[in-house]
Amino acid sequence: MDSAAKLKFLKDFGGTVAGTDEAGRGPLAGPVMAAAVVLTDTQKDELLRLGLKDSKLMTPRRRDALFLKMCELGVTWRAQAASVVSIARLNVGRASLWAMEKSVCKLPFPIDLVVIDGLYKIPNLPFEQLPLVTADVLVPVVSAASVVAKVLRDRVMVALDRLYPAYGFAHHKGYPTQAHRKIICAIGLSPVHRASFCKKLMTGTFNNEN
Repeated sequence: MDSAAKLKFLKDFGGTVAGTDEAGRGPLAGPVMAAAVVLTDTQKDELLRLGLKDSKLMTPRRRDALFLKMCELGVTWRAQAASVVSIARLNVGRASLWAMEKSVCKLPFPIDLVVIDGLYKIPNLPFEQLPLVTADVLVPVVSAASVVAKVLRDRVMVALDRLYPAYGFAHHKGYPTQAHRKIICAIGLSPVHRASFCKKLMTGTFNNEN
């Protein structure tokens, strides 16, 4: 099915739908965080009224406010992190799918369909699945999952900043900003950096910018 057909299928679907998304595939440090969310119609309408959309299109303050509102509304969500060790063992793509699988399977009641942001189905997931590119933009329940995943991952990076204050994790959240790259070149990697990814970049972009 193309995207239009998938959206029509989803609109006509009558069962319980969960959305899942991840945050943190692109950073040089820290975990990948996945979340799974189920919304009632009332919760969905209220969150859309308050500006729910893909987490990447929202400011940190707006994401935090929406997450708090989700908690106030009693939205059902579960999350799972994939550690740097898991990312090194599986690669970041497989680690993301693993974390999404675990977050969906933690939901406290049966679901009938999982909408996934991206191209790929989740291996070993015992539910019907609908992968959809830009689902985090097009499908509110996936937008909600993107907000949960991003807010939780940012909180992890703030906590890691207290453990490794020299790296500035609270500011760049592990992403490959110029400042982050320069710090790595100056003092090396921390235990929460994705070593193989960093080393690949350090042989090219890092050295050119230092």
